[in-house]
Amino acid sequence: MTEMPSTEKIKESVAKVGYQNIEVNKTNSSVFLKKTGMKIGFGAIGKGYAADKAKALLIHEGVQAGIINASGDMNTWGKQVNGEYWKVAITNPMNKNKAFALLPLKEGAVVTSGDYEKYVNFNGTRYTHIIDPRTGYPATGIISATVFAPQAELADALATSIFVMGIEPGIDRINQLPKIECILIDDKGNIHKSNNIEIQTE
Repeated sequence: MTEMPSTEKIKESVAKVGYQNIEVNKTNSSVFLKKTGMKIGFGAIGKGYAADKAKALLIHEGVQAGIINASGDMNTWGKQVNGEYWKVAITNPMNKNKAFALLPLKEGAVVTSGDYEKYVNFNGTRYTHIIDPRTGYPATGIISATVFAPQAELADALATSIFVMGIEPGIDRINQLPKIECILIDDKGNIHKSNNIEIQTE
């Protein structure tokens, strides 16, 4: 992008967004999109789904332990050769060459949605690639949302959703879900986390 889209273009970009415009026919295993020009994108869950499938295949083939990195969507099972759980570093979004925390991952997945990899700058303001479908504008307030969940696909979906929802509603939602935790970093660099997660800082 080289310039900010017009208000009309931004409104138009989300005019066809919404699960309400999707009809699923379970009998025929078909999907109907109500509005002409609609598309279904898998950006929020695609890598997580692939990581889950790769893990399932490797387990089926007898691999006893492993860690899968699908462009940042991490999925693990078993333990390392030394008997310890796999550990994942959470990137510091203020300096992506450094990690601010190291956490053990026990038979699960971790996914981070952040604005520090894909963004544009216009007039001194940074705009992320994660769009709030309610407005058509990039989500604000959070610069990194990390979710721990039993499956990478679920972690992927929740990380993107929370990034858009915001800190308080996002953490409140995660605290209602069993076996799921999150770490959020706001645009001031403050760390927020769900109730049952302990951060081992580096």
